[in-house]
Amino acid sequence: MDILEPSMLLDEELYSRQLYVLGPLAMQRIQTAKVLLSGLQGLGAEIAKNLVLMGVGSLTLHDPHPTCWSDLAAQFFLSEKDLEKNRADASQKCLAQLNEAVQVFVHTGDITEDLLLNFQVVVLTASNLEEQLKVGTLCHKHGVCFLVADTRGLVGQLFCDFGENFTVQDPTEAEPLTAAIQDISQKPLDIALLQPQVVAQNHQQAHRAHLLHQVFRALHKFQNLHGRLPRPWDPVDAKIVVGLAQSLEPLKGQEEEPLDEALLRTIALSSAGGLSPMAAILGAIAAQEVLKAISRKFMPVDQWLYFDALDCLPEDCLPNPEDCAPRGCRYDGQIAVFGAGFQEKLSLQRYFLVGAGAIGCELLKDFALVGLGAGGCGGVTVADMDHIERSNLSRQFLFRTQDVGRPKAEVAAAAAQKLNPDLRVTSLTQPLDPTTEHIYGENFFSHVDGVVAALDSFPARHYVATRCTHYLKPLLEAGTQGTRGSASVFIPHVTEVYSGPASASEDAPHPVCTGRHFPSTAEHTLQWARNEFEELFRLSAETINCYQQASTSLADMDRPQTLTLLQVVLGVLRVHPQTWQDCVVWALGQWQLCFHYGIIQLLRHFPPDKMLEDGTPFWSGSKHCPHPLEFDTNQDMHLLYVLAAANLYAQMHGIPGSPDQTALRELLKVLPQPDPQHLVSTFASSLELTWASTEFGPELLKELQEALEVWGKGPPLKPLMFQKDDSNFHMDFVTAAANLRCQNYRIPPVNCSQSKRIVGQIIPAIATTTAAVAGLLGLELYKVVYGTRPLGAFRHSYLYLAENNFMRWVPSPPTTQSFNCLKWTCWDRLKVPAGQPERTLESLLAHLQEQYGLRVRMLLYGPALLYSARWSSQKQAQHLSLRVTELVQRVTGQVPGPGLQVLVLELSCEGEEDKTAFPPLHYELCDKPATAPPLGSMEICLKTLHLERTADTQ
Repeated sequence: MDILEPSMLLDEELYSRQLYVLGPLAMQRIQTAKVLLSGLQGLGAEIAKNLVLMGVGSLTLHDPHPTCWSDLAAQFFLSEKDLEKNRADASQKCLAQLNEAVQVFVHTGDITEDLLLNFQVVVLTASNLEEQLKVGTLCHKHGVCFLVADTRGLVGQLFCDFGENFTVQDPTEAEPLTAAIQDISQKPLDIALLQPQVVAQNHQQAHRAHLLHQVFRALHKFQNLHGRLPRPWDPVDAKIVVGLAQSLEPLKGQEEEPLDEALLRTIALSSAGGLSPMAAILGAIAAQEVLKAISRKFMPVDQWLYFDALDCLPEDCLPNPEDCAPRGCRYDGQIAVFGAGFQEKLSLQRYFLVGAGAIGCELLKDFALVGLGAGGCGGVTVADMDHIERSNLSRQFLFRTQDVGRPKAEVAAAAAQKLNPDLRVTSLTQPLDPTTEHIYGENFFSHVDGVVAALDSFPARHYVATRCTHYLKPLLEAGTQGTRGSASVFIPHVTEVYSGPASASEDAPHPVCTGRHFPSTAEHTLQWARNEFEELFRLSAETINCYQQASTSLADMDRPQTLTLLQVVLGVLRVHPQTWQDCVVWALGQWQLCFHYGIIQLLRHFPPDKMLEDGTPFWSGSKHCPHPLEFDTNQDMHLLYVLAAANLYAQMHGIPGSPDQTALRELLKVLPQPDPQHLVSTFASSLELTWASTEFGPELLKELQEALEVWGKGPPLKPLMFQKDDSNFHMDFVTAAANLRCQNYRIPPVNCSQSKRIVGQIIPAIATTTAAVAGLLGLELYKVVYGTRPLGAFRHSYLYLAENNFMRWVPSPPTTQSFNCLKWTCWDRLKVPAGQPERTLESLLAHLQEQYGLRVRMLLYGPALLYSARWSSQKQAQHLSLRVTELVQRVTGQVPGPGLQVLVLELSCEGEEDKTAFPPLHYELCDKPATAPPLGSMEICLKTLHLERTADTQ
């Protein structure tokens, strides 16, 4: 496949994560696209925000209506000061600030046929059916892609008509396909449903989709007849809507079936509301469909998509009309669905958000809009140790250009508070990891009602999840990769716990020998180039500095360290460089060593015609026979390697470098070529030592020792820590080295953008997926805050926007385990109350046997045996009489600090399967005052309290 380099007009730094998802060709199309968006309530604001962040060429806003109180529950560009102002006018300035490269206009007149001809895509939100049919017909006539999106309370719909001749050029990075989509003026033939119960049969899913389609038609008819939406939870209005839905003709091609009257009524009762999470989900999907229409990348939705989140409503106690009546406040849209009582409960919540990146910013926006922690003693704490980079601006909409370099948590917290001045938000910049448990300990978590994790690594997610399990806190967790996203909820004693991997499921690194001598893919060459960077510019400096400072003997150094020194100190330049020209000489010699003489030497060991014992050619299959390159200053990649390598070498030695390619090209023309014999012998020694098992010979060690003495007279070197920035020559070196290696082995090369993603382990990201998963978490937040809800109320979610794959399912319950008569789940713990005076080890063991039927046979800390039931009576007595804190202090060296109230010990059973996870043992140190909050816990892993089953005999 040909590699398309982005246009010079494309801001690769800003859109770097998005480029990995869409590619340069799609981005170029997006940059020149013109979109008309009608309707600037919450859903319209979400669509607009996503399109502007992702760099659409121009966006024209249209909305003839003034701002009202109910808009503020989901429209984050508006505030109380915008009441009665035109929604489009009031939103334009804030939208334009998101991305200065996007032109944002406002159209104040009607939507006419002539107007539509100026756009490639037209989107209607919050529009009536008559307008949808009119505009849809005109768009279809002129080949303008047309979308309708709407939300009513906890249900939403999306319609796409891109025309019969619309061609998808890259549906799933496979062969192009053609999708013909029907005109909206026709009866729908296919209805796609985002259905909460993935276990439901297809017939049930289709029937529910048909019902949702009919209820939207009935709501349009009600609004046309009465000039308003149904009143919140008004049984009279709901009855009218049900009757209108039942009177409609069945859908074309569908058998007439009775509609679920109870479901129709519930939708009608809650349809007046506007919710931030629903707007986020439908707005993200709709914006992605706009991008599909523009870029012709990924398969569009086939006509209709319906989504409902009616599982958010409690089954036992539905709201009443009085509780849901408008209050003239910013939460009226949400109160219309859940009631004022629930709104008060939301305001008193105390939540901890871990991560203020893309998902974290979307969540903070949702928290501000729903009023989470916006009253009384409520509040939100956000923690993130990172600082804002320019690449964050294309998907983290709380940040602006002037915020680059500032702490994410601080900027995000301040921006969220501007969205809702009542939001009580605190920012922390300390990381959440084992080193900060004195900050994020029991005293911290005891003041938290729930935790939301918006993290980009599995180890971090795993750690936060273990903290939530330890402190019995609900955990809401989300992640994305490109157009894929997931949102999960974990509730103490109700659901399973988080079980994601503790580390990323990356492929294992390629063998060193493969990357160094027998690459067959661009990934091999990139790994080799990345290793070259580490060896040449970091490990070599660290090793030499260590040798100088410690005066270490070569005999005391391990083989890899000595090999590193050999390659650097006995390499191209055997003395400290003094000038920029010295650095260029070194870089040129390194080029010759890697891509010319080194390849020649490799072919002497393994000639092109070498055969294996079975008669198979050595250079066959995945082994590509290499060929040496000839250095040419007119070859851009040759020059880039020398430029980057020389600058990095200069940085390491504290010498001023130079980015001037023209001057470098002239300098290279007059420099002498490196000594071939010296380069070959250096490479040969390295090659032999890489493969051989013998030790270094005395002559080589002596030569190395003498060279180190010369190096030791110079200043310490500066090790370079690899960074994936575009301005420090790090990625230039890796890209050039990898592509030259590709030329050696005739492997298709990769461009700088692809190299940066692979080498930097960058997760592709896009604003639409981020917004969608944040919205899905917002729905689960409603359920968690509500209080006691059964397992069946909660949903894990997965979406794949590129292929319109959406799933939601009920989480699994926690697994019950047993030992003797004891039964428990991962949420349970054993408790040993404090004794007066403090318990001895004997008292602790007696309590475990009496209370839980657990008899301890051995107690160990690491390899040390602290207690054994088989010891002599005298030795047992000595240990059993020790107080528990004395024992802990003796074996761990840790002294329980003042105010510490709980020691946490781990249990295991000798001979049990590894999957048996015993509940932790919480040993209380003192009686807790009734009025005092818990001050903290100390986790001591006494590995292990060895238990025995009751039936066992000693």
